[in-house]
Amino acid sequence: MSHLLFAFMAPQSGGDAGGGMVGTLVMFALIIFIFYFMIIRPQSKRQKERQKMLDAMKKGDKVVTSGGMHGKIVGMEDKSVLLEIADNVKVKVEKSAVSSILLD
Repeated sequence: MSHLLFAFMAPQSGGDAGGGMVGTLVMFALIIFIFYFMIIRPQSKRQKERQKMLDAMKKGDKVVTSGGMHGKIVGMEDKSVLLEIADNVKVKVEKSAVSSILLD
């Protein structure tokens, strides 16, 4: 049985082996090209936009966290923000937990 498998895998002539290799390399290059433009590039674009949004946050902005909590920024530190979610109720959350800034 295994000798039949090797017979199908063996090149038919000496000249086809090089062409098969080039075709395989072209196919791999095409897959990598598609992978880059369909997955890697859009993801890095979204990451840059999110970082720009987080850098633009300021006191007084109304935000929504990834947990769905709505609040108003009343204080900021390097990696966290202080949200007022009700009268005299303040919560400290990480900046990375902010999913969007609400427009007034």
